[in-house]
Amino acid sequence: MSEDKKFVPFVPSDSNLPELTARALILGLVMAIVLGAANAYLGLKAGMTIAATYPAAVIGMALLKVMKGSVLEENIARTVGSIGESVAAGAIFTLPAFYVAGIWKPFFTSEHYLTASLILVLGGILGIMFVALLRRVMVDDKDLPFPESVAASEIHKTGRNGKGGSKFLFGAMGFGALVKALAEFKFFPANWEKFVTWTKQTITGTTFTGQGGILLSSPGISPAYMGVGYIIGPKLGALNFSGGLLAWGLLTPIIYYFIYPYLDFASWANILVATKGLSLAEATSRVDSPIFQMNEIWKYVVRPIAIGGMLVGAVFTLFKMRKSLIAGVKRSVSDVGKAAANKNVQTDRVDKDLPFNWILVGIIGVTVITFFFTHLIVGLTIGIAAITALIVLILAFFFAAVSGYLVGIMGSSNNPISGVTLTALVITALLLVLLGANAENGGVTAVLVVAAIVCVAAAVAGEMFQDLKAGHILGGTPWKMQVGDIVGVVLAGAVMFFVLTFLNDGDIAKGIKEGYEGGFGSKALAAPQASLMAILSQGIVGGQMAWPLIIVGMIMGISLICMQVKAPMLVAVGMYLPLETTFAIFLGGIIRYMTDSYSNAKKYNDWQKARVENVGVLLASGLIAGEALMGLVFAGFAVGNMFAPEVIPNSSFAVSIFVLIVIAAILIKIPNNNAGSPDEPAAPSGM
Repeated sequence: MSEDKKFVPFVPSDSNLPELTARALILGLVMAIVLGAANAYLGLKAGMTIAATYPAAVIGMALLKVMKGSVLEENIARTVGSIGESVAAGAIFTLPAFYVAGIWKPFFTSEHYLTASLILVLGGILGIMFVALLRRVMVDDKDLPFPESVAASEIHKTGRNGKGGSKFLFGAMGFGALVKALAEFKFFPANWEKFVTWTKQTITGTTFTGQGGILLSSPGISPAYMGVGYIIGPKLGALNFSGGLLAWGLLTPIIYYFIYPYLDFASWANILVATKGLSLAEATSRVDSPIFQMNEIWKYVVRPIAIGGMLVGAVFTLFKMRKSLIAGVKRSVSDVGKAAANKNVQTDRVDKDLPFNWILVGIIGVTVITFFFTHLIVGLTIGIAAITALIVLILAFFFAAVSGYLVGIMGSSNNPISGVTLTALVITALLLVLLGANAENGGVTAVLVVAAIVCVAAAVAGEMFQDLKAGHILGGTPWKMQVGDIVGVVLAGAVMFFVLTFLNDGDIAKGIKEGYEGGFGSKALAAPQASLMAILSQGIVGGQMAWPLIIVGMIMGISLICMQVKAPMLVAVGMYLPLETTFAIFLGGIIRYMTDSYSNAKKYNDWQKARVENVGVLLASGLIAGEALMGLVFAGFAVGNMFAPEVIPNSSFAVSIFVLIVIAAILIKIPNNNAGSPDEPAAPSGM
């Protein structure tokens, strides 16, 4: 979008259309919780989140049009609704790390709830205050195109002409929820796996007593994973799947073959008896399973190698963006002066932010609360707590500004929040170690608290800069959007811990029933970024890092970089995730390739291709949200020790293949059937 001095928003500044109304705010808050919960589910299971701006825009537009709402009310609903996704991203990247590190076990207690909610709310408000401080200089910058903001604003403009895409989003949500429910009731298998054994081999006259083999797996029958693959496309989906193949097709089989003679199955069985309450016979039967054995090797050997690769991948991602990062840091320093200088100049409605004094009070208030929080709750000394609060303030400011700059260039979907959080964690850990912090005096907890607050601040800032730019184009009032987001952050921060608890406790209960170790970090609830944060904080502060395996993973990551792999981080995440997850994501990418190939074969023009892309992304987003919300429902039942009955216990996997074909048909045919007329303009692609 091109900006100049004569820019006129869609709704003029002198207009008095309804904006921050009760219905717009309530609708936005509901979407913040729903979309935030959906992203929490997706992020913990697949290590990825999706931008909530477009689903929030479509849902808000559809419902408010029924209520005769204005486009500015739609803008408020979208702004508040999408903030839940950024709070969820901050939560899933950091809070499970307390569980994985052994600090919060059990995960849910009233103290942990208050701590987690305080972390999310403090980080969110700090991000909003910095956004309010820097908004004007960011959104007026001609060098920042804000591509996703332009696309979101065009959704609202197009919707004013009666061309919304809500039917695709809601229809896909219903279908995704239905498939998830049918899988839980065992109408079809959710996945298929089989261990294939090969014969013993003699090497230099010695016959190994172990067994070689490989674990074969189907893609998971998951609309959500396939939706993720559809959105990220075939190239990134293939990179993610390559990590799964590396882990399950190479590393795990090799390690299994050579260490099998040394596995102490009796000790494994005794551990299961002690920790899971199984009988010795049940435990022995379980550990004798090759599938169980390979999963344990993957969990305790291959996953730490993947952690090392993720570490290098995150650093490399930030290194590739070094020019943008350095430019963002330089701008953040100069922009404070500009914002302060203009604090009494803003007169037009479309240029009014929160009062400058309120912003300063908010920033100082969060810093003071962080000090007392880390001193009284975490248990740090007064001196270390004061320095910790100062670290939070400085890192949150710089990373919030950098996050806004990167969103302005690439959009929030490409904002490297996990890499930013990793950087904040390492810096904090090293500083606190120099100050004398260790595992015994709360050092690990302090590091995770700082990283979590900074992560939420950066995630909220990036999303909010995107929404404020869209609001700038539409003619929204900045201070009203900022107030709405404060309310959204507080509510999402208060609710998100319950969502994580449902997922964690539900997976633990299901694991007990089905014979695996559930909870954060399990095969079903991988939480890769949070696991990385836990391992790094324990390693740097507590000295508990499995350095040999981590270093092997780092060398692997460097090798991927030398081979010019586009996204080594994605390969490492693929190693960390179960194979059925990466396989399903890859399948979604293949379906996206087939959809685009069909469009090219039909020789659609750019407008038609844009409509195909927009409808496809809405369908994929709906599939993700539908499965995620239904997954939360079943997780809630599992917490209450209620499980879905197995309607067809031994159903054929052929039914599962049929479900995959139906999902593929939906994502290929429906978008292409709605390509429309060659002469009809379309909303910008990227929706």
